[in-house]
Amino acid sequence: MITRANTIYFDNNATTAVAPECIAVMQACLSLGPLNPSSKHSLGDQAKQLVAEARARVAEFVGAAPPEVVFTSGGTEANHLAILAALALRPGRRGIVTSEVEHPAVLMLLRHLQSQGMRVTYLPVDEEGRLDLEALRDTVNEDTALVTLMWTNNETGVVFPIAEASEIAHSHGALLHTDAVQAVGKYPLDFRSMGADMFSLSGHKLHAPSGIGALLVRKELKIPPLQFGQQERGRRGGTENVAGILALGVACLLCKRSQTTETARMENLRHRLEEGILRCVPFARVNGGGAQRVANTSNIQFGDCDAETVLGRLDRLGIIASAGAACSSAGNKPSHVLTAMGLSAQAALASIRFSLGRHNTEVDVDALLQVLPRVLEDSTSETFPEFHAMGAR
Repeated sequence: MITRANTIYFDNNATTAVAPECIAVMQACLSLGPLNPSSKHSLGDQAKQLVAEARARVAEFVGAAPPEVVFTSGGTEANHLAILAALALRPGRRGIVTSEVEHPAVLMLLRHLQSQGMRVTYLPVDEEGRLDLEALRDTVNEDTALVTLMWTNNETGVVFPIAEASEIAHSHGALLHTDAVQAVGKYPLDFRSMGADMFSLSGHKLHAPSGIGALLVRKELKIPPLQFGQQERGRRGGTENVAGILALGVACLLCKRSQTTETARMENLRHRLEEGILRCVPFARVNGGGAQRVANTSNIQFGDCDAETVLGRLDRLGIIASAGAACSSAGNKPSHVLTAMGLSAQAALASIRFSLGRHNTEVDVDALLQVLPRVLEDSTSETFPEFHAMGAR
């Protein structure tokens, strides 16, 4: 077994630790023997019932009907299924509207579609990472097939107004898809009232394992599959990942039970973290701090420090954070999210994301605050000599 004791983990937007309850239900499922919900025998019937129960749990958590849940391999597949399905459902239209700060899983597909002749409009954000709804109104027209916008930004935590965006899209007959991967479990969700036609979620962002996710599809939409087969009402072929589906159902149940108290706890922790950093690091700035944000995410610019150097030093001290999306290109390429917000490449490369999770405590935050000034002092001797003169505060 690979273990790393005493690690403080602040990278929960990249992935979360699998909950013990999810591990237990997966082990129990796998010990039952071969389970295929399509099989016409007692084991197949048992598998079908287990999947139905998990589907109901996911649906209840996000305010949907069970038939509206399409299980996928994760958020990327859910996003791709939604985008390509929307184009198939609006075959006479060639326009897609999105934002400049979407996840690479969306942006890379849209760039490919552009090369195939689709017209993609990338809406800007302001200096706090907020979407301009007037720009959206000016852009969506009768040729728009789809508006696809993330609900919560994975790097800054900034929340987009999805209900309002849905109204704008629908006023022109376009569909609205939201990548809700970073919102589920952190923000109150109700699929019935939010107005979106489809939204994506991923299990490994809410303490289920990787390899399982879902696309919520409004029941009136008959979407075509990416993978052909009879499973998932013909919307997603392939034998179901029964153990992963059960784990996702349990993860949703756990989130449902604790969401209100956990959201308040995360807000308090984030406030403690940001207030402490801004107090002891005179040149720090919170990226997106003036916008509505999800409770667990803080993206902080540290002058013009090299974030990768700081992260490496923190890692050696047992503290894990990140410079942005785990799915982005490695190396010294600045975050497209932060540069879209107006940060220079240097400032973007000096920014670190701290994403809190259910296992983080005030002790973890205080441990970071204790070592961070010295780590930054070692990283800024040439560019911020005044930091040394002031001393670690």
